[in-house]
Amino acid sequence: MPDHPRIPETTPAEAQARTEGQVLLDVRELDEWAAGHAPDAIHLPLGQLHPDRLPPATRLLVICRSGNRSGRAVAALVGAGYDALNVAGGMNAWIAAGLPVLRDDGRPGRVV
Repeated sequence: MPDHPRIPETTPAEAQARTEGQVLLDVRELDEWAAGHAPDAIHLPLGQLHPDRLPPATRLLVICRSGNRSGRAVAALVGAGYDALNVAGGMNAWIAAGLPVLRDDGRPGRVV
């Protein structure tokens, strides 16, 4: 069995407390994003993830619903030389940690 490299991760709480130069990048689909997302996250669906569309950042903290899609995104980003971390457990873990989820209009959101 091949040895797969470990995907670098961070926790939802660490992602929420991000420091300057860190960007929270949500790679879920538009309907998932519209239902609710982390405050101040930037939306870029996984299928549109391309270097010329990435926000300028020192480090990308990548999140999806469960951590699967964001893990694939982080593997590709790291392989391309980016400093990126997967938010372990995704938005499901984010909401389980009691962190805020909002819609674009500022109302409380939900994870779908």
